[in-house]
Amino acid sequence: MNPAHTVVLDAAQLGRSLKRIAMEIAERTGGDDNLVLVGIVRRGATLAERIASELQANGKRQVPVGTLDISSYRDDGKGAPGDPRLIGRDIPFSLDGKRVVLVDDVLYTGRTVRAALDAISDLGRAESVQLAVLVDRGERELPIRADYVGKNVQAPPGQRVYVRLAEVDGTDAVVVGERK
Repeated sequence: MNPAHTVVLDAAQLGRSLKRIAMEIAERTGGDDNLVLVGIVRRGATLAERIASELQANGKRQVPVGTLDISSYRDDGKGAPGDPRLIGRDIPFSLDGKRVVLVDDVLYTGRTVRAALDAISDLGRAESVQLAVLVDRGERELPIRADYVGKNVQAPPGQRVYVRLAEVDGTDAVVVGERK
């Protein structure tokens, strides 16, 4: 690991944070059969799968999980071209009347979440949408707040929060460090 990086969550702490988020979701939603998870590609999708596994391990039914690539909904010109309704999603269920928990790895400016909310609205009329993030690093540009947070991190300007997940990166950790 680069010495200019500070580990803010190791693998064990990351696992405990996800268990806590799953417990909070279970407490707030009870046995709601309309609960679904939608993970924002890439690491949010992996986190949504892990949260669904935690929910099931704690006696909740299997919660459907979908994935959403919001790149075509971005307002900064970095998105993929094309019809945003047709690309970048794998949601094999209707969102109509569902209680959606949107999952992402880091909440920063709020622009990714805004794009995800636009995408979800195009896909159906959910009963409600809540937000779960592994890390909230603050410094929002839009009035968006997470309902479930694994860890609040104060990263100095110019620093970036890196979420590493075994499924994607070969290890579990959250580090703060210089931009690459």
